Amino acid sequence: MILILYLSVALIAIAFTILVIYVSKTLRALQSTLTNVAGTLSGLEKQMEGITTETTQLLHKTNALAEDIQHKSDRLNTVVESVKDVGDTIQQLNTTVKRVTTTASTNLEQNQDKINQVVQWSNAAMEIWAKWKQKSENKQQING
Repeated sequence: MILILYLSVALIAIAFTILVIYVSKTLRALQSTLTNVAGTLSGLEKQMEGITTETTQLLHKTNALAEDIQHKSDRLNTVVESVKDVGDTIQQLNTTVKRVTTTASTNLEQNQDKINQVVQWSNAAMEIWAKWKQKSENKQQING
C-alpha cells in the first residue's frame, strides 16, 4: 500500500511537472503575444499623435478659411447693399418721371381747349399779318 502511495505521489509529481511545463509554454507564448500587442499599440500611439497634429493644422486652416470667407461675405454684403441703393434710387426716379408725365398729361388735357384757342388765334394773327404784308407790298408796287 505504501508502494501505491509512492507511485501515486510520483504520478502526481510527474503530472504537476508536465502541467508546469505546459503552463510555462503558454505563458511564454502569451508573453510574445503581449509584446507584439505592446509594439502595435506603440505604433498606433505614434500614428494617433500624427493624426492629432494633422487634425490641429487642418482645424487652424479651416478657421482661417472661415474668417476669410466671413470677411469676403461682409465685403460682398456692402456691394449688395450699394446695388440695392442704386436700385431704390432708380425706382424713385422712375416714380418721379411717371408722376411728372402724368401731371403734364393731365395739365395738357385740361388746357386742351385753351391750346386750341391759342392755335386758332395764332393762325388768325398770321393770316392778318400775311394780308397786311401783301397789301403793303401792293401799295409799294403801285406807288413805286
